[in-house]
Amino acid sequence: MKELSFQDFVKEVLKRAEYKKGKDGDCIIAIASDLPGCMTQGDNFEEARENLIDAIELWITSALRDGETIPTVKGHTLFMARTKPSVAGRKVAYA
Repeated sequence: MKELSFQDFVKEVLKRAEYKKGKDGDCIIAIASDLPGCMTQGDNFEEARENLIDAIELWITSALRDGETIPTVKGHTLFMARTKPSVAGRKVAYA
């Protein structure tokens, strides 16, 4: 598996996104099918895509905060910096 940076992982999820017209044809629905429940909409494709980028970033951030597992996307995982115990009262990140 290849580890990707946050932004590259978002791009990978975005590559597999699905877009469809709303029921009344008045909006575009954008779905990140690799992230359960991650969807949004916009007045047009461009707006729906921009909104989906925000939704993907929020989904990942919320999952990390809540200690949930981030799914693997086409053999790619999100690179996670690990932290060591605090040194002189500070946490130290390492790769």
